[in-house]
Amino acid sequence: MSTEVVLSEVDSARPHRRGFPGLAFVRSTSGVQRATLIVGLVLMAMFLLAAVFAPLLAPYGFSQTSDGGTEFARQAAPSAQHWFGTSVRGEDVLSRVIYGARTALMVIASSLILSIVIGVPLGLASGYIGRWLDRVLVLFMDAMYAFPSLLLAVVISIVVAGGQSSSFGGIASAAIAITAIFVPQYFRVVRNATVAVKTEPYVDAARVTGASTLRILFKHILSNVVQTLPVIVTLNAAEAILTLAGLGFLGFGIEPTSAAEWGYDINKALPDISNGIWWTSVFPGLGIVLIVLGMTMVGESASETMNPLLRTRKKRVKA
Repeated sequence: MSTEVVLSEVDSARPHRRGFPGLAFVRSTSGVQRATLIVGLVLMAMFLLAAVFAPLLAPYGFSQTSDGGTEFARQAAPSAQHWFGTSVRGEDVLSRVIYGARTALMVIASSLILSIVIGVPLGLASGYIGRWLDRVLVLFMDAMYAFPSLLLAVVISIVVAGGQSSSFGGIASAAIAITAIFVPQYFRVVRNATVAVKTEPYVDAARVTGASTLRILFKHILSNVVQTLPVIVTLNAAEAILTLAGLGFLGFGIEPTSAAEWGYDINKALPDISNGIWWTSVFPGLGIVLIVLGMTMVGESASETMNPLLRTRKKRVKA
């Protein structure tokens, strides 16, 4: 037996080491697409770090207006003590921007989890069972989808919060309001994919063997209809940030003493602009822009990578 054969057998028997999670996905991209993906991932990582470690990164509390018995100057320009300046209430803008990331993350996570938990099972049931259930659900979801998203979020936020702007109430109302916007999207994607695969041979085989409807839906169909959900989740996360900021800007956000929220801060900073006080609105707005840009970059890059049609077009162009 030759040395090459022995080495090949040893290599094949050697267990493969798992690489860093997501590294294979990054390697599957190239050129501008890879650069876009990396920049988006970096921005998302910065957002997550700021949200998770906000108490450690923020120099002050999000509603703190004094330190050591000394009141902060109101609307003070950026300085060594306050890198992003102070607000009209005397709060440190940098601290509110960092804590605003935590509020945004809580709302995004809550709304996306609720949307998936509600929208995916309803889409599976509607696409597989069909008949009157499908007609009723499709009609209801289309009606919700046709409703202006921000207006729907405002109405639901008012109903859920009941005029209260506490930390839990504000975050819960914003999460439920955004959930109502996203559920129809997940329902339609999963329902259409389920209709396309429910006549496949593996589904018929499971049905013939006596598998229950729940087993068929969640074991045989679900794994084949959720490939596009990661892309939708990333893009919806960016939309959730904008919706949350819109609610806060319109006055349906969270009181500054309960939690920090970027849209609310921009709303309170509007009178400052005419007086040349730019920092109270620019930095919260920059936080919104950067995280939305990062999530959109990752979502678009993932869509191009996972879409077989786009991959085929790229191969043809290269050829």
